Amino acid sequence: MDFLAPDLLQALVAVAETGSFTAAARRLGLRQSTVSQRVRRLEAETGRRLFDRDTHRVALTPAGEAVLDHARRILALNERLQLHLAGVSLRGRLRFGASEDFVLSALPDVLAAFIRRHPEVDLELTAGLSETLRQSFDAGALDVILVKRGARDRGGRLAWQEPAAWVGRPDLDPDPGEPLPLLLYPPPSITRAMALDALDRAGRSWRVAFTSGSLSALSAAARAGIGVMPHSARLIPPGLGILPDKGGLPKLADLDFVVLGPGGRQPVAEALIAAILQWSASGRGRPALDAGPR
Repeated sequence: MDFLAPDLLQALVAVAETGSFTAAARRLGLRQSTVSQRVRRLEAETGRRLFDRDTHRVALTPAGEAVLDHARRILALNERLQLHLAGVSLRGRLRFGASEDFVLSALPDVLAAFIRRHPEVDLELTAGLSETLRQSFDAGALDVILVKRGARDRGGRLAWQEPAAWVGRPDLDPDPGEPLPLLLYPPPSITRAMALDALDRAGRSWRVAFTSGSLSALSAAARAGIGVMPHSARLIPPGLGILPDKGGLPKLADLDFVVLGPGGRQPVAEALIAAILQWSASGRGRPALDAGPR
């Protein structure tokens, strides 16, 4: 087997991490056809089929999983060597705050990519309600935050926007004639205020069946069938799903996820922000995937 070129390995990693040839092309700044060609070249050079493709999804084969692990290590070592030769190495401590729904879903992907590139940065994580994190950021207690943007808030870089959804156990069927049992964060939760406003506007009766500041607790209550909760459609906890449009559930407003940092020349903070925005642009966590050219 000949030497495997880094651009072929980068294509493999990008498709595996984004779940899509289209998103991988956006991440790499290439045409989709180029990414597809590079994956085919890598399959030819390794003599292995690395992806199962159909019209709906892209999935790694067992051989692809094995090659992916080695590809990540090779690319990480190559990047560290380049940084060393260039005399560039990010160091320091970064205080990062993120809304809990992001922490329990997408954060591992973001941190894995960030730490591979910047292994000498020490991270301190705070998870919590968006409004609470924003207050800590404004007080100088956090360096970077990823939060939901409230109706009155301004500023921050938009990471992504999506419709909020009513989430619960897939077999839950709320009775439209009974008050809707709600699972909510305590005030000043943005999704709580959004949900109650939507219900009141629609004239739908409701009751707060369960309150917790912990997403793990809210998710457990939802899986138990205690009620429904307003939530990001992109960051749905395992075991839950978007409830169908019945039972008198009104449409919820869009959620804006924004990232705020210190501004100016702060390389460590900017590197983490870039990792978050890259994850967002990749489309990971979205239900619709495309298989790309075959």
